[in-house]
Amino acid sequence: MDEANDQRQQRIKKLEELRSLGVNPFGTHFEVTDRAGQLIQLHGKKTKEELERAGLRCRIAGRIVALRRFGKAAFALLQDGADRVQVYLKKDTLGEHAYRICVALDVGDWIGVSGLLFRTKTDEFTVDARELTFLSKALRPLPEKWHGLTDVETRYRQRYVDLIANPAIHEIFVTRSRIIGSMRTFLIEKGFLEVETPMMQSIPGGATARPFVTHHNALGMDLYLRVAPELYLKRLIVGGLPRVFEINRNFRNEGISTIHNPEFTMLEFYVAYADYTDLMTFTEELFTRLAQDVLGATTFAYQGTQINLTRPWRRLPWLHAIREVGMQENAHPTALLSLLAQYTKAGKKDAKLVAELDETFQKIVEPKLIQPTFITDYPTELSPLARRKDADPSLTDRFELYVAGREIANAFSELNDPLDQRQRFEAQVARRQAGDEEAHALDEDFLRALEYGMPPTAGEGIGIDRVVMLFTNQASIRDVILFPQLRPEK
Repeated sequence: MDEANDQRQQRIKKLEELRSLGVNPFGTHFEVTDRAGQLIQLHGKKTKEELERAGLRCRIAGRIVALRRFGKAAFALLQDGADRVQVYLKKDTLGEHAYRICVALDVGDWIGVSGLLFRTKTDEFTVDARELTFLSKALRPLPEKWHGLTDVETRYRQRYVDLIANPAIHEIFVTRSRIIGSMRTFLIEKGFLEVETPMMQSIPGGATARPFVTHHNALGMDLYLRVAPELYLKRLIVGGLPRVFEINRNFRNEGISTIHNPEFTMLEFYVAYADYTDLMTFTEELFTRLAQDVLGATTFAYQGTQINLTRPWRRLPWLHAIREVGMQENAHPTALLSLLAQYTKAGKKDAKLVAELDETFQKIVEPKLIQPTFITDYPTELSPLARRKDADPSLTDRFELYVAGREIANAFSELNDPLDQRQRFEAQVARRQAGDEEAHALDEDFLRALEYGMPPTAGEGIGIDRVVMLFTNQASIRDVILFPQLRPEK
């Protein structure tokens, strides 16, 4: 029998001992009036004398993450969320029955205590337990080095253990929640309506991506997990809702990397009567607000580099970025010059040349865009849902926001010409028939909606996971998703 199995058997014996004492080792209720973090914040700096005079009582609960026994007394370190507070368990104070419960305690168990705040002889802020309630028995021991679980695969696969072992992980996901809350508040203050659109769609649309397929038995048809909510949100603009947003999951059947997870969270919003330049200003305002709300500053460190969100941000056309950055960084500048010349000669309309240039942009230019930069004027071939530029119909009124070398947001003035949209869809269908599984499908119902008339509209999608990475200084998207997608455990 290995050590972990042996410990499990010992804990099962203690579980039976608790039952013999009339204690349910898996309790049902405990009234919590105080949190460890609040107690420390409010009273953690009080002196021993101040605590004695105040006679402060509390009721807290949490998991035991450290346990030291001394004869007829014990000290337990209780973890409550990301915070920890010491609890003093003494037989003379608790009584015989309660102390027999103490004997059955293990690291990992959950308990509730009612007691007085005091300081020990070593000046440790502590709860002197007067009542003890057993809440849940842990049958598995915590990782031996619970204070620093380091195996990355285990951390992602067993996030519940990671949260116990690494209190700093709590702060990442608290920050994530604050970011989403701040986004939602900002948009509602700006007059947006939060909506929900289908997660399962009969036609995948809204982004060039390979979808996940499922089957609806009752309807006898295949459905697709959505790659984006875009086409449904624009239907709502047609229907007369001038400002809408959705925060929800998207699913893309693509590779997994440090910046890609097949299931991810997006903020997507649409504004009638606006264009993409309005959204640049709006995005600057949104991110400034997020940084102030979450970090308290608009300048912060990310992976050793200072990021400055002070407005205004740089605006750089796509082709200029390839010329400016690509020529500096490319190992074969002559080949790039030739490619650029061919692209210009073809009237900026050759789909194959556009794809080659976009590959250059992604591989060479994108990693160099560290400070906030709006890349604008994307070719029509890369933007099947965006409005053409009036001055140059080969380009679109679109931008992507890059920070720290990765795309954070994508936005454009929406294409509201149903005839042009049909032609673009048909071009995408041709690409799909030629083997491009990520090409956009033709959606007749969306075209019908456009034919009822959509006002000038601008829309934007922001990758929330990547924003959280940025604001929590995390290098991998898996560190900001509670349960990232992994290969099956062997």
